[in-house]
Amino acid sequence: MDKAIIMAQDLKLYYGDFQALKSISLAIPGNTVTALIGPSGCGKSSFLRSINRMNDTIAGARVEGHMFVDGWDIYTPETDVVALRKRVGMLFQRPNPFPMSIYDNVAYGPRIHGVKSKHRLDEIVERSLIQAALWEEVKDRLSDSALGMSGGQQQRLCLARVLAVDPEVILMDEPCSALDPVSTTKIEELMDELKGSYTIVIVTHNMQQAARVSSWTAFFLDGRLIEYGETSQVFTMPRDRRTEDYITGRFG
Repeated sequence: MDKAIIMAQDLKLYYGDFQALKSISLAIPGNTVTALIGPSGCGKSSFLRSINRMNDTIAGARVEGHMFVDGWDIYTPETDVVALRKRVGMLFQRPNPFPMSIYDNVAYGPRIHGVKSKHRLDEIVERSLIQAALWEEVKDRLSDSALGMSGGQQQRLCLARVLAVDPEVILMDEPCSALDPVSTTKIEELMDELKGSYTIVIVTHNMQQAARVSSWTAFFLDGRLIEYGETSQVFTMPRDRRTEDYITGRFG
């Protein structure tokens, strides 16, 4: 494994009295796609959200243990959560464009972080839309409302919005579950292109998708990490019977 960019050490997550994550230790290498798989309620999305402290927004949530992003322990009191979420962007299950123009959606983050130059914003918007394979489709209607785009276009716009602030890590929480097959293929192709520059962690219920897009796979069950390894090994020679049972559809 190459150098770990994300590292959890004995991470525990509680929602009130309920323990959602039970002593998770996991090292995720840079410039790869890592898939988190497992049945509903197993903790995979909770783990994903712990990487950029999105669980902070849930009442009663608390964390024990450590989560490092590029050597930085993100749960220390002095952590700047805004700066963290700039470095660790997130693409959600359903597209969530802002009710503003296509241009302003992509420029929103850079503006928040202090970019004021119109020329610089134009460059960032174009670059981000090109990276998200959307520029050719929207370059002549950047002032149109983002809410008029198709679902697949909206999800790629949300990806461009993440890319516009130069993250190191992109988290994807079932990013294709609300999309048609053609849009899903586009998102998968983008993951393959973007992993050269970013570290991508994806939660997916789709075993075929996990096998297609990821280099590493982590299988979660009942808040525990059951198995973690190279995707080819996890899918063809799982070390744990529970992994094999899940992948072959015996449960989940």
